[in-house]
Amino acid sequence: MPVTSDIAATYRGPGRVMRRLMAMGAREDRALAFLMGFCVIAFIAQLPRLARQAHLQGEDLSMLMAGALMGSVFILPLLLYIIAWATHLIRKLIGRQSSSYGARLALFWSLLASTPLMLLYGLIGGFIGQGPALQLVGLIWVAVFLWFWIATLRASGESAA
Repeated sequence: MPVTSDIAATYRGPGRVMRRLMAMGAREDRALAFLMGFCVIAFIAQLPRLARQAHLQGEDLSMLMAGALMGSVFILPLLLYIIAWATHLIRKLIGRQSSSYGARLALFWSLLASTPLMLLYGLIGGFIGQGPALQLVGLIWVAVFLWFWIATLRASGESAA
C-alpha cells in the first residue's frame, strides 16, 4: 500500500496499519525512510513561518532556513532514535512486550502519519501568525500524534509477543 494511503488509513485505525507494517518484517531501511520523510516534511512545514519571521523582523531568510534544516534533518533524527530507544527500555522495565524495532517504527510512523496536521500548523504560522488558531492546531497535532503513538506502540507490542 502506498505511504499516502497508509497515512489516511492511520487516521481510521493506527493499530491496524502498524500491525500490517510489522507483518512486513523488521526492515530498518523502512523505519529510517519514515523518519527522514518526517524530518524533511517538518523542515518544509517551518518554511512559511520562517518567511513571515524574516519579512516582519528583517532577518535573513537563508540563515533561518539553514538553522531549521540543520535542526530538522540532522539533529532531530538522532534525538528521535534516542526517544525510541528510551521508550523501548521503559516498556521492557514495566513488563510490556516490546522490540526495539517496534518502538522505533511506532514512533517514526506516528510522526510521519501526523505530518498533514504539521503542515497545516506551518501554514497557519506563516499566514496568520501567533494566536488562538495556531495554538488550537498545535494542540490537535500533539493530541493526534500521541493517539497514533500509543496505538502503534500497543500494536507493536502485540506483534512482538
